[in-house]
Amino acid sequence: MLEVLAGFIRELRSAGLPVSLTEDLDAMEALRHVPLDDREAFKTALAATLVKSAAHRRAFETVFAVYFAVRPIGAIAGESDGLLGELVPATGGGETTRDEPGLDELATQMEAALREGDEDRLRRLAALAVLLAAGMAQGRPMGGGYYLYRTLRGLDLDGALERLVAGVRAEAGGEMTTLEERLARDEFAARVGRFRAQVEAEIRRRLVAERGADAVARGLRRPLPEDLDVMHASGEELVALGQALQPLARKLAVRLARRRRHRRRGHLDFRRTIRQSMSYGGVPAEPRFHRPHPAKPEIVVIADISGSVAAFARFTLHFVHAISSQFSRVRSFVFIDGVDEVTRFFEGADDLSEAVQRVNAEADVVWVDGHSDYGHALGAFWSRWGEEIGPRTTVLLLGDARNNYHAAETWVVAAIRRRARHVYWLNPEPRSYWDTGDSIVGRYGAHCDGVFECRSLRQLAGFVEQLD
Repeated sequence: MLEVLAGFIRELRSAGLPVSLTEDLDAMEALRHVPLDDREAFKTALAATLVKSAAHRRAFETVFAVYFAVRPIGAIAGESDGLLGELVPATGGGETTRDEPGLDELATQMEAALREGDEDRLRRLAALAVLLAAGMAQGRPMGGGYYLYRTLRGLDLDGALERLVAGVRAEAGGEMTTLEERLARDEFAARVGRFRAQVEAEIRRRLVAERGADAVARGLRRPLPEDLDVMHASGEELVALGQALQPLARKLAVRLARRRRHRRRGHLDFRRTIRQSMSYGGVPAEPRFHRPHPAKPEIVVIADISGSVAAFARFTLHFVHAISSQFSRVRSFVFIDGVDEVTRFFEGADDLSEAVQRVNAEADVVWVDGHSDYGHALGAFWSRWGEEIGPRTTVLLLGDARNNYHAAETWVVAAIRRRARHVYWLNPEPRSYWDTGDSIVGRYGAHCDGVFECRSLRQLAGFVEQLD
């Protein structure tokens, strides 16, 4: 048990969860007070001592499912073999469709079990479905996702859901209200979801039995939400990223406010220092300072929303407006080869996603052909809004600086820097790609206070901590 627990904690650390030695010891101590045969209590004790953030819970669940299977693979295989005799002998590892002998019968039994809500029967059918349809063979390099796809394709779960709902409708004589049909659909969808999870768990158990927990955990390892690459995140990953965004925004906002509040000293007050030194024979033993008057700075965001960096711009606009309470004003501008102010879309918006969609649909950002032209866009910004930048303004430029070989007009960034408090450039490309091809980020960066690689929430948080 200790060896399995040590491997489990080691994999959590490899997945990015910050598990300290103290927490490791806390987990072992907690397990002394829960029955080891109570899976939920066992899992809750580990989660309570090892997981610090709700955003990390999914990674914990995945690793837990690998290292602490529900039951030994041999027991399930034995049940599967008994049920398989009622259908057909096990098929080979070739491509499987619903037309193969046995799979039609399996799908029929699955639908019957889903209709009746027979969880025990569904668990056994999930094991059999993997045996029949997954095509798992000794030493095959494919991961669990491939086997899951093959199994679910053979069972046609979407079609089963529709047939189940149609069956309920037919039993009611076609006289179901919209609410009744919705409730029936939701109930069957929940059962289908649980069956899918059982199939996935069965595949995982078989992989663990063949390859070992460590190897399977490495194959299932995914970045934590704060480490996701925004530019290549899937739709599901972007949802996880959005869930992790608000707590981090609140944390950084509190940190910014605390740092301003604790600035006790302003600039040296020379006259008061000299006056105070008279009591020490002219020695300035007690320097005096002006009282600080910390003020919230203004933020101006100028973001490239062309296709190559659109996801990054959307992500950073969300984040900047999430911490906008810490700034006296946030103004947002977007560009491709033209530039437009979009602050109006965010003012009073309850749903930032809807505001961003309006930006994409209504902003006037195309000047000629809709290809990135940083030089023209920045020049247009300066001519229309340059006078409004002042000594309290921090300017954030967001983009990959790939200018399609147009004129750079770096003088605009230099002019902005002379008027603004700070100018920062956030680039979503890996640093190794900078200044290659048509990238001219180095030329713009020469006139900025800093150029930062910003591909993930963690990198963005590291940058925002520097703002004041």
